[in-house]
Amino acid sequence: MGPVAAIGADGCSVLPRGRKARALLALLAQASPEPLRRARLTALLWSGRGEEQGRASLRQCLHELATALGPAADLLAAERHDIALRGAGLTVWLDPQGHPARLMEDLAGIDPALDRHLGERRRDRLRGATARAEAVLAARTQPAERLAAAEALLVLEPTHEGGWRAAMQAHAEAGSPCEAQAAYDRCVATLAGTLGMPPSAETQALAAALRRHEIEPDAARQAVAWPAAWTSVRPARNRLGVRVGVMPLRALSSGGGDDLGGLSLGLADEITTALARFRWLFLIASPSIAAVAGAARTTEPNRGAGPGWRELDLDFLLDGTIQQAGGRHGRVRVSLRLLDLRSEASPAMGGAPAGEVVWSGRFERDADDLLTLQDEIAAEAVAQIDPELMQHESRRAGLRPASSATAYDLVLRAIPALYQLEEAEFLAAGRALERAVALDPAYAAAHAWLAYWHIFLVGQGWTASADPPLTRDAAMARAGALAERAVRLDPADARALTVAGHVRAFLHRDTAGAMALHARALALNPNLPLAWAFSGLALCYRGDHAAAVARIEQARRLSPFDPNAFYYDTSLMVPHLVLGHFAQVVELGRRVAALNPSLSSTFKVLLSALGHLGAADEAAQVRARLYRLEPGYSLTQAAAHTTFLRPEDNTLFLEGLRLAGLPRS
Repeated sequence: MGPVAAIGADGCSVLPRGRKARALLALLAQASPEPLRRARLTALLWSGRGEEQGRASLRQCLHELATALGPAADLLAAERHDIALRGAGLTVWLDPQGHPARLMEDLAGIDPALDRHLGERRRDRLRGATARAEAVLAARTQPAERLAAAEALLVLEPTHEGGWRAAMQAHAEAGSPCEAQAAYDRCVATLAGTLGMPPSAETQALAAALRRHEIEPDAARQAVAWPAAWTSVRPARNRLGVRVGVMPLRALSSGGGDDLGGLSLGLADEITTALARFRWLFLIASPSIAAVAGAARTTEPNRGAGPGWRELDLDFLLDGTIQQAGGRHGRVRVSLRLLDLRSEASPAMGGAPAGEVVWSGRFERDADDLLTLQDEIAAEAVAQIDPELMQHESRRAGLRPASSATAYDLVLRAIPALYQLEEAEFLAAGRALERAVALDPAYAAAHAWLAYWHIFLVGQGWTASADPPLTRDAAMARAGALAERAVRLDPADARALTVAGHVRAFLHRDTAGAMALHARALALNPNLPLAWAFSGLALCYRGDHAAAVARIEQARRLSPFDPNAFYYDTSLMVPHLVLGHFAQVVELGRRVAALNPSLSSTFKVLLSALGHLGAADEAAQVRARLYRLEPGYSLTQAAAHTTFLRPEDNTLFLEGLRLAGLPRS
């Protein structure tokens, strides 16, 4: 459900370059193991050509596909009249998390006949998925279960009023009347924006009855103390994340710029979609934000804190301005700021509520290709917002009483210690994450972060200091089990997937399995810098160093001011070392050591580069710093724990350490 992907046994993509060859592979995979008639394939891919020309094009396309598949080309069975894709080495997998409307979305526009075929397949799958979701919803009785089922149904069919009514009633039964009203408001905005019509009389009647408290929750489920007025209280919060809205950007006159209204709305929608890929962020639909913002500008232009905003119940609001100079093809400047609405530290702007500014950014692009402009700005903005927002929430979680900490609070409190790497605080963070997993065994993020903690525990050489003490092998096994559990709990969590991939590559030397997980993570969230960095390291471990540099550089480009950017710099040192770029490694290492002097991996790679450069004095200083972090680190330990699969890469790393004066044992 999304772009077509094809992964070889080594974890690398084997997709052909040509779009028609990709479409051929996808059609054969969908039909597998049954064959497809050559005439059917030519009719779908070359409907505007004659029969002979279509057959010739199919033969050429088939040759391109076989070349791309390489050793897997024997999976293609091409007969005189039929072609099939089958064999013991083949697995065809359809993403269970994706939306049916996105089935093979990258194949649009290849041929009108293929567009019609895919449209029919998407509609069929959507009908089937909707019917299954309706059946699941009908079978659920508890409010939380009904709400989850209703939300799953609305992902498939946003205009499904039965789903909206179920969500409203589930919120009411759970004691969250403001959430129920917010669900109704989103229903109104969705139906207006999509169908141009109001909700049905049944939905409106339910909303009115809920406001009058005429529909009481089942006493056997939960006793609810209803508020005196619908919007007078903030609903109880037990989410594993924060609630975010994105305002349409305000267009500023710049003397010659065109009307930016369409770009403003499009960019807000693109940023909303990109932020929604981060599983701990709950995004409110852009039409709801736009509707409330418009009403606020009309009726409350200087206050921005009216009932509409309270009903949306936002934690954070992203707003900003857009400006263009030089006419239609001039430069576009976008300024964004993220407000914490739970604070009153800054004035309202353009009908938005007041709040503390927790992040701001400015982006400039040429306006030649507005779609590319939207994609690039949204990608960079959300990659920067995620870590800043996580740090901000970590600080807030640390202020809450420890006695009432939820699993979500414990995870947030632990995250800073994973990057600061002060041993005592780091070990305390591990205990907090263990407690989070015990409090909520179904919380995927807690398992993923605890797996990540174990990666650092092993990498820093602190396994014996854990509580209880662990052997290196036991810590590695625990990391693997936690990572796999996180992926099973939430197979659409890109962060959990890429952490699981890093566990495989860094701890277990399984780069093929790692790359498959990283590919899945990047398909789900291409704006996650951690996934680019981890996938780059996996490529480096198996010897693809140039590609590794490109991926890790992408992580740095996405989030150049990331609070934890030192980790991406350390990752970049690894491929540059085995490429022989020793001076560049030293430059990066000095910078990382200044930003975070506690990451032992930095000093190991830096020490090897200094050894190759013959910088004995600086090597002695770095060796002393490394010993403070890992007393007794030696060539024997380095050789036993190497992550490189190629002997020549391993030899280069160890030889640099030897030249830098690291003892053998």
